[in-house]
Amino acid sequence: MTTKSKRLSVGALGALLLATAAGPLAAADKASLILNWYLGGLHTPFYLGVANGCYARENVDLAIEEGRGSVRAVQVVAAKGNTFGMSDAGSLMIGVSRGAPLKAVMSLLNTSGFAIIGLERSGIRTAKDLEGKKLAVSPGDALTQLFPAVIKANNLDAGKIELVFMDPPAKVPATLEGRTDALLGGIDDQFFLIEAQGRKAVGLRFADLGVNTVGMTIHAHEDTIRERPDLVRRFVAGTVCAWEAAKADPDAAVAAAAAVKPDLNRESTKKQLLVDLGLLESPASRGKGIGFAAVEDWERTKELLVQYRDLKTDRPAMSFVTNEFLPR
Repeated sequence: MTTKSKRLSVGALGALLLATAAGPLAAADKASLILNWYLGGLHTPFYLGVANGCYARENVDLAIEEGRGSVRAVQVVAAKGNTFGMSDAGSLMIGVSRGAPLKAVMSLLNTSGFAIIGLERSGIRTAKDLEGKKLAVSPGDALTQLFPAVIKANNLDAGKIELVFMDPPAKVPATLEGRTDALLGGIDDQFFLIEAQGRKAVGLRFADLGVNTVGMTIHAHEDTIRERPDLVRRFVAGTVCAWEAAKADPDAAVAAAAAVKPDLNRESTKKQLLVDLGLLESPASRGKGIGFAAVEDWERTKELLVQYRDLKTDRPAMSFVTNEFLPR
């Protein structure tokens, strides 16, 4: 199914359900969201929000497009190709520092899903177990750039850890085949790719090793924020509604996404979603509601990006994000 047909299918499903429940619909404001990647567990709440009327009740007619990476989503929204975008905080902050006129309107995942992932038989249970091991990594990606922070935070000997560089799709096969002991990847992604092959996986999250960064954000163009603040507020309200609904019924979220992408592996997708639901809050944002940006989290993220990811900026961390559109 093409991206265009997926967008139409999502809208059609939502319109059908709402029309059945409430009769003819008033014209809604059109908006579009580009995801950070291909449809997976992380994205299912947005499809649920369309299907169950969370966005329609806010008078938002939302079209959802699969993405090709956080950096791409930053570029597309900066060029006004989509109304909203989904990108990790690091890609957003680096993009903004280089001139992208964007701001995060939701701090969605406040605990990082970055992790060291291996087979159970690898014997990797603590950070110290990484010494003497080979790790599959991809040159230049956020995980590889931040891994030295993990080494420093855990007093590891970098000379005893061999980094084996390869393209991202090659990391899981390399680990499965024993050419590497583990890989740097996502606890909601590569972890389940390994388990889908019938192998038991283990994972050490960067966040648990003293290196937490803000994960996924939702961002918009500064012009949209300035010229259409009511649309932004209603979109954010619809998104909070959608994620609350996914928390209450993960199966419904997976079903809504599968209605658009029938070949979706429902079991794996649900497992991914359950992990992501556990990443919504950090200790600093706990109890503040979905999408809340805590100063501590964003300041720490900025510090790590400046030190390890070549972020060059003198802007305060909270200038990259706002909580003003969250439901009161």
